[in-house]
Amino acid sequence: MSNNTQFATKIGLIAATVGSAVGLGNVWRFPVLAQSNGGAAFLLVYIACVFILGIPVMMAEFSLGRGGQSDAVGSFMNVTPCKKWWMVGAIAISASYLILCYYMVVAGWTMEYLWQSITGDLYTTLNSATEIDSTQFALKMKEYIVDDINPLIFTYIMIAANFVVLLCGVKKGIERLSNILMPMLFILLIIFGCVSLSLPKANEGLQFFLNPDFSKINGSVIINAMGQAFFSLSLGMGILITYASYYPKTTILSRTAVTVSLLDMTVAIMMGIIIFPAVTSFGLTGESLEGPSLVFSTLPSIFAQMPLTQLWSTLFFLFLMVAALTSTISIAEVSVAFMQDRFNMKRWKACLIVITPLFIFSSLCSLSQGSLGNMTVMGLTLFDLFDTIATNILLPTASILLCIYMGWIAPKSFFKGELTNYGTVKSRVFNIVLFIVRFVAPVLIATILIAHFIK
Repeated sequence: MSNNTQFATKIGLIAATVGSAVGLGNVWRFPVLAQSNGGAAFLLVYIACVFILGIPVMMAEFSLGRGGQSDAVGSFMNVTPCKKWWMVGAIAISASYLILCYYMVVAGWTMEYLWQSITGDLYTTLNSATEIDSTQFALKMKEYIVDDINPLIFTYIMIAANFVVLLCGVKKGIERLSNILMPMLFILLIIFGCVSLSLPKANEGLQFFLNPDFSKINGSVIINAMGQAFFSLSLGMGILITYASYYPKTTILSRTAVTVSLLDMTVAIMMGIIIFPAVTSFGLTGESLEGPSLVFSTLPSIFAQMPLTQLWSTLFFLFLMVAALTSTISIAEVSVAFMQDRFNMKRWKACLIVITPLFIFSSLCSLSQGSLGNMTVMGLTLFDLFDTIATNILLPTASILLCIYMGWIAPKSFFKGELTNYGTVKSRVFNIVLFIVRFVAPVLIATILIAHFIK
C-alpha cells in the first residue's frame, strides 16, 4: 500500500513535489494572465497570494497527507474515521482525473512540436516568406492540433510514458525521473532567460513585468492572481495529500511548503522574464498572448526570427514536454494511490486501471478539437467541458471544503502536531496558519468561485 512507501531522499522529495506543481499552467497561463492584468501589478498580487494563502493551504494538505498516511480519500478516513469528509478527497480525485484526460492531449501537442522542431518541419514552409508573423504559425497550429491522427499518436506516446514511470513506483519511477527532469527544466529556464534578456527591447518587456503600476490593482486582478496561485501550486487536486503520504516523519512540512512554493513561483516569474522581453522585442503583444496560441504560435514566430531557430525551438519544447510529463505523472499518481489503498491492488493493476481509460477519454478530448468539434455540451467541446468542470467547479469546491476540514473538523492537535513534527520543530506561525486556513482562505476561494460565475 502507498503508505508503506516513502521518498528515498530529501532532494528527491522536493524534486517530485515541485514537479507536481510546475506544469503547463506556469508556462502559458501565468504570462497570459500577467499580460491582461497589468503585468507587474498582477505579479505583485500573485506573490502576495502565494505567501499569504498558498503556503498555509499547502501546509494543511501536507499535514493531512502525511498524518493520514494514505491516498486523498483514505487520509480523511484515517484522521476522522466515523465522518464522511472523505468525500472531499473523492471530489479532488475526480477533478484530477478530469484534468488528466485533457492534459494528456496538451502533453501530446508538446511532444509533437518537439518532434517538428527537431526535424525542422515546423519551419520548412516559412523559408520563402518575406515576413514572418504569428499568423503563419497559427495555421501550423491548426494543422497540427486539429488533425485527427498525429495528435492521437503523440498523446498515446505520452500516456505510455506515464504508464512506464508509474509502473516503476514512487522511488524508482517518480522520484528518479524528477531528479533528472527538474534540474534539466531549471537549466533550460536559465538559458532562455539569458537569451531573452539579450534581445534589443528587453528593458521594455521587463518594465511591464517588473515595474508595478499600483493603480491597475483592482478586484479582477486580485481574483485572477488568487486563482493562478492555487492552480499553479496544485492545491485541491489531491496531489499534495498523496505525495505527502510518502514523506518521512522527519520531513519539516513548513520548510518543504515554502521551498516548493518558492521554486514553483520562480518558474512562473522566469517565464515572464522570458516571454515579455521576447514579445516586446518582436512587436507581438495583445491578441498574440493567448493560451495555446502563445506557446504554439507566438513563440515559434519569435524563434523563426532568431539565429539558431531549430536549437531554441527544440530546447523550448523539450522544456515544455518536461513540465507536461512531471505534471501528468503526479496527477495520475493521485488515482493510482487511490486504487492501491482503497481496493488493496497491486501497483501494476492500479496503473493499468487508471491509464487504460485515458486512451478513450483523451482520444475524445483530442478529436473534439477536430472532427468531433461540432459535438458540444452546453456549447462546450469535451476538452473544454472537462476543463470547466474540473477547474471552475471541483477544484475550488475541494479547496474550500479541505480548509474547513483542517481548520474546524480535524483535531487541532493533529494539525499542530504534524506541522511541528510533534514538538521536535518549533513553529511559531501555527496560529497564523490556522487562522488563514479557518477564515481567510475559504472565504477568498468562495469569492473567486462566485465572481467567476457572476462574470
